[in-house]
Amino acid sequence: MNDQNYVHPVIRVGKRLFDVVGASFGLLASIPLIPLIALAIKLDSRGPVFFRQSRIGRAWPHYVELFMMIKFRTMRVDAEKTGGAQWARKQDPRVTRVGYWLRKTRLDEIPQLLNVLRGEMSLIGPRPERPAFYQKLENAIPFYAERTFGVSPGITGLAQVYQGYDETIEDVRSKLAYDHAYALVLSQPGRWIMSDMHILYRTIAVVVCGRGQ
Repeated sequence: MNDQNYVHPVIRVGKRLFDVVGASFGLLASIPLIPLIALAIKLDSRGPVFFRQSRIGRAWPHYVELFMMIKFRTMRVDAEKTGGAQWARKQDPRVTRVGYWLRKTRLDEIPQLLNVLRGEMSLIGPRPERPAFYQKLENAIPFYAERTFGVSPGITGLAQVYQGYDETIEDVRSKLAYDHAYALVLSQPGRWIMSDMHILYRTIAVVVCGRGQ
């Protein structure tokens, strides 16, 4: 499979332009919030302000990209000390008090705008998975790896605004349909614009109403 046949060239350029402009504007608009969030995190719990974690990026025929995703820290520093890699869950006891509100409003994802500017992520696309889960999910779910073939993972996306975070393999299986549905619109500029506008509208609603998880 050649990614040139998967994403329309106009969409490829337009999507990157939208990412750069949108991420730049988002970072500038967030400047007043960033020091306040950093202070709240430091006062609430011990540990660094930012959290970095290896994630899976775009997939290609013979390899997948890896990058370090950055977020505001929302969990205790020892969150995976005993249980190892695990999905977040509702009422997760590892989440700090400040982290709970950051997740609710999705403000914890502001630093990911840097990943977007670097070209490692897009504003809109499938969520980037952790390498620790990737092989298991690829073995358990047909066509799982194809969800990011030639497509950068996103801060928000069709699956995120309709379903939220993953807690089980069945959640991932359900989200896969959304990811492939989004991929289908990347061959038609008109449908892509309508889809991205719809996802942005839904994302703003999640942020304003505090429906994050």
